[in-house]
Amino acid sequence: MQFCDDCGSMMHKQGEEMVCSSCGAVEESEADGGFVETAAQDTSDVIETSEDANFEGKPTAEETCPECGHDTAWYTIKQTGSADEPPTRFFKCKDCGARWRDYS
Repeated sequence: MQFCDDCGSMMHKQGEEMVCSSCGAVEESEADGGFVETAAQDTSDVIETSEDANFEGKPTAEETCPECGHDTAWYTIKQTGSADEPPTRFFKCKDCGARWRDYS
């Protein structure tokens, strides 16, 4: 990746030159012209949060279900507010499948 010396914006390759996406400045390409490929994404650490998600194997917490009273639930954590607020924890009862959230 190459950045413009004039304005700092990212440049894109156009023929054998690098052209600034913002100011149009043209520079010689610093790279050898090859592309870097990344490895395929491993989805083993993705936590499902859709209504029909299969939560087996996800982390659990000792939380009491408001529907059936069961004491263990799967959970996920997401930052739903601004960065200075605590994250929201989403729970799914291991027994009845009820869902609820905790704002800490």
